[in-house]
Amino acid sequence: TVQVLGICSALAVTTLLNKAIVMSIAVIFVCAFANLITSLLRNYIPKQVRMIVQLVVIAFLVTVVELTLKAVAYPVYKDLSVFIGLIITNCIVMGRLEAFAMANNPYRSFLDGLGNGFGYGVILIIIAAIRELFGKGSLLNFKIIGPGGDYLLNTEAIALLGWYQPNNLMVLFPSAMFVIGVLIWIQRAWNKKLVDIS
Repeated sequence: TVQVLGICSALAVTTLLNKAIVMSIAVIFVCAFANLITSLLRNYIPKQVRMIVQLVVIAFLVTVVELTLKAVAYPVYKDLSVFIGLIITNCIVMGRLEAFAMANNPYRSFLDGLGNGFGYGVILIIIAAIRELFGKGSLLNFKIIGPGGDYLLNTEAIALLGWYQPNNLMVLFPSAMFVIGVLIWIQRAWNKKLVDIS
């Protein structure tokens, strides 16, 4: 919400919470280790080919994530395979390599990658939770609100939530942009310093 980088994948991978969690873990891994490897190599990379080397590092890590996901959780891999591959072009990963890892030591670069990947993951998870809850009435395939189904807690208070009819518009791509816009608005209203910077 501060840098407004890498929001493209929020369109596709935030329809379900489990997809967003897997994508978040993948981005955290790639961002942290790409920063670490780039920082270790920064003194040996010629300036003319630095972006190509950075892309090769990211592509290697994304391939590791893809093959691991394919071996461990094939159904999730089928759902996310195209989007996992797009981490290579995610501007938050490339931006941190260029802006931070190329100028700082490996330890600080690794922490920077972890922090940025984690921040990005938190936003993906929040968006996915809102979209799945109001779009499907469930979270992680557990029915939370809406008519029918067995609720997680079968009490009268939970049964009152049965009036809500899940809104299919929340599952469509434009709703992700609306949710991101509201999150950015809330965050900037809460932190007035960001408004002065931008």
